This record gives sequence, structure tokens and C-alpha cells, in this order.
Amino acid sequence: MRVAVVGATGNVGTAVLTALHERPEVTDVLGIARRLPDESRPPYSGCAWTSIDIGAATDPDTAVAQLTRAFAGVDAVVHLAWLIQPNSDRALLRRVNVAGTAHVARAVAAAGVPHLVVASSVGAYSPAQDDRAHDETWPHGGIPSSHYSVDKAAQERLLDEFAADHPEILLTRLRPALTFQAAAASEIQRYFLGDLAPVQALRAGRLPALPVPKGLRVQAVHSADVGRAYAAAVATRAPGAFNICTDDVLGAQELADLVDHGRFVELPVGAVRAALAAAHRTGAVPADPGWLDMGMQVPVMDGSRARREFAWEPQHTAAETLRELLAALSEGQGGDSVPLRPSDERRLRTAVGGPDRDRDEGTPAIAAVVDRDLLGLYLSDHLTGATAGVERIERMAEAYADSPVFARLSSLAEEIRGERELLRRIIRRLGLKQLPHRQALSWAGERAARLKTNGTLFSRSPMTLVLEAELMRSAVVGKRGGWQTLETNADLLGLDPHVFAELSEKVDGQLTVLDAVHAYARERAFRTGRDSFTAAATGHGTDPADSTDPDGLA
Repeated sequence: MRVAVVGATGNVGTAVLTALHERPEVTDVLGIARRLPDESRPPYSGCAWTSIDIGAATDPDTAVAQLTRAFAGVDAVVHLAWLIQPNSDRALLRRVNVAGTAHVARAVAAAGVPHLVVASSVGAYSPAQDDRAHDETWPHGGIPSSHYSVDKAAQERLLDEFAADHPEILLTRLRPALTFQAAAASEIQRYFLGDLAPVQALRAGRLPALPVPKGLRVQAVHSADVGRAYAAAVATRAPGAFNICTDDVLGAQELADLVDHGRFVELPVGAVRAALAAAHRTGAVPADPGWLDMGMQVPVMDGSRARREFAWEPQHTAAETLRELLAALSEGQGGDSVPLRPSDERRLRTAVGGPDRDRDEGTPAIAAVVDRDLLGLYLSDHLTGATAGVERIERMAEAYADSPVFARLSSLAEEIRGERELLRRIIRRLGLKQLPHRQALSWAGERAARLKTNGTLFSRSPMTLVLEAELMRSAVVGKRGGWQTLETNADLLGLDPHVFAELSEKVDGQLTVLDAVHAYARERAFRTGRDSFTAAATGHGTDPADSTDPDGLA
């Protein structure tokens, strides 16, 4: 059996690949994602891979044509791709999540694939006012104030129409509860809590009491169990909708017990919502209040149908799943794909391959001839520049998520951020001063620089990407000088010079990416009457190597 997985590198996608590899019926797996993973690492090894844009920056006909070719000879397609951020760009989210599902379904029909398995969600359901467990017949009209829920409900309606138009194709929909695993901790923090959330403080102590919105109940399921459910759906070919959940539902007391003190204080939902809205408006928290609305209103699910028809049983309770997530959040854990990348302190193994081998070997002995003050000032200046560079490149990737250059920008941002953390660790290992106030000023300055209009006030200027690509090229060239300096003086610092030689060589590849981004931007930026960075403008003629496809976090 050949299976294609669309959105194969995120939280659920990674778990699905693991589960498919364990099924004897599955002989070949094709992974599709916007940013391809390291194919040498499991579960990505053993799969074929391709990058296809299902709708972010490609017109529908191109997306369907590319997907149709990829699906040729496939026995089942598992569609997991779903874009969570940016909250503010509803057109992009709708184009990827709802229209993208339509593109996948069209391609399934065109390629003659006999079975389509789609990731729906508990978020597709209409509000429930009780704690009774509801089966799959509960209305799936969504929660109106949640964009995620509204789009999941729209996806369900689209699938209803597809099933009516194509009775020859077996259609399976899985509706998982909140889905967590340790490897998704950093992804969940980025998408919902933000970098400012003090989750690492969980290692240091406990809150006097856990604040909980009054009436909150949580039904969670482990990603590995969800992955096994998708693999079982493929193997059993059971049609229809299936709730994927555990039986235990966590209220305020159970949640407080997980935090290890058992004390909680219930807060008015309206007050929590107002605080979340304010935090979201300032950019402190990525999640908007719609996520709280969905969490408070979705029904408790009854998962007995999956148990009967899939012979599926969860191997983790909701409490065990959340306990694992909390521990992973405190440690900044992540996985081996770009969406699952760990927090800064844990990401070096995947982001910067070679340099991680010199970690934890104690403080190097700096030769007496080295002026420690000058060296510290020099490295701190480079760290200041790196901090500004990370902010800029990540902002570029975020701002152009709807363009063909997104995948390259996003991967480059990941690499540059990992290098910044390596430099910070080198300064710390050498016992030099980090001068954090300089990095803070650099961070603030880069954020303030975003306020310039470049000739537009309320819309994205087509000139901005040209200027930002030029600034990043200069920064990357300057960074090479820092690595060359460390390579030359590595013996005096007790460091491995090969590490910095490898980093210097990486600069050429980074400049190639920025040259391609600049070429894309400069060709479009100064033409009147042309919308430079929309799906319509970037559809036909898009290089598939630059394509993007949302990573799954269904």
C-alpha cells in the first residue's frame, strides 16, 4: 500500500509517519511539506519527499496539477496540512486551510486515489453547554468567534460536498481532541504562548495557585495515539467521521494537580478573555481570544466509534499527555523538523550540525596572550548584530508566508537563529561578558525599524522585501568575518577551528538564498498596477523547489 501524507512534518504529521512505518500493510510513504525535513533522521527517513504549495502562493490549477502528479499510483492520501499563524491574515489562512483542502480533494479525484483521510478537529463542532460525551453526530457548525473553528467547519462542509460528488472515493475524517507530545512543545509555545511566556520557569518553582478560567475542561490526546489512529484508518478503510480522544476530561482540580500543588483559583472567563485580547493586540501572545472561546465551548467527545471500528485504544491518558507537555515546555524540547524545532538552547543539534560536538566539555583555557576584554567586546558586538539579524530574517519569513520565497526564508531564519545561539554559548563557555543590554537595544531597534512605511501605511510595501534582502546580505557577509576571526584564533581559545570553517562555508549558501529572494523582489517591486506578492501574481511559473505547503498541526 502506497500512502501520501500532506503536511508530514508537523506535530501530527510526524506521528503519522511513525505509525505508518509500523504498519506492515504500508510499503511506501510519500511526504509532502512546505519545508522538507532532514531525510536522514527518523521518521522522515524511509519516505520519498516533495514540496508542493497547496494554496499559499500558487493558483488552484497549478496546485491541483502538482498534487495530481504526486498522487499517481497512491492508494490513500492523508491530508493534515493546516496553517495556524498568522492570525491576522484571514485571507491566507482561508486560502490554505479551506481552499487547500479543496485542492487536495480535487487532486485525489483526478489521480483516481481510492481513499482520502482528512484531519478535522474537535474545533469543527458546534458549542455544547453540558459535560456529556457527544458522538460524531453532534452538529459541526464551529465556534463563530474562532477562526480555526470556523475554517474547520467550512472544511467539513466542503468534504460533505466532495463525498456527494464522488461516492466512488472512500472518505474518512478524524476529529482529534487537543493533540500534544513532548516533541511539539516548542512549536506549541511559538504558535500559542509566544517567546515571552515564562514556561521555562516551571523548572524553578511552582505557582501559589493555578489560575483557570471558570468552567474550563480539557480533553487531550497524545500525538502518538493520534498517529496510530490515522494509520489504522488507512489500514481498515473505515469511512465516516471518528472522534479521537481519551476518556478522562481534566477540570480545574485535575489541571492544578498536574502542576504539582493541587491549588487553583477560578477566574471569570470574560476577564481572562479581555486579558488575552490585550496581550494579543500588543503582540505578546500569538493566540487570539478565539482560541479561548473554542476551548471553553467545544463538546466533550465520545471516542467509542474509533475503538469499535479501528480497534484503536489510546496508550496515554489526557493527564499523562499534559504532564509530558508541561515537562517538555519547561525544557524547551522539540523535534527534528523545522516546525518542531526546539527552543534556542536545544536547537543547535538540528540547526547547526557540526558545532554541537564541542558542547559540555568544560570551560576552554584561553591563552594568556589574548586580551579578554577586547575579545569579549568583539564577540558581544557580533552577538548584537546577530540578534538584529535574527529578528529581521524571522520577520521577513513571517511577512511573506504567502509568497514562493517563504520556504527558503523560513529555513534560512532557522539556520541563522541557531548560529546566534551558538555564538551566545561560545561567549558563555569562554567566560566572557555577554553585555545583554546591547542585545536588548538591538532587538528593540529592529522592532522600531519595522514602523517605517516605505511609502505605504496600512499595507505591505512591495519595496520592503528588496531593502530587507539587501540588509540581510550585508549582515551575512559581516557574520562570515566573525567566523573567520574565531577560526584563526581557535587554538588560542581552546576551540575547534573546523567548526568555524564549516560556518564560513555555510555563508555562501545563505547568500545564494538571499540573492534569489532579492531577484524575486526586485523584479516585482517597482511596477505599477501589479500586486507583487499575492497568490495570483505568483502562481503559474513558480519553481516547485521554492513551493510552500503548510506543516500539519491539525
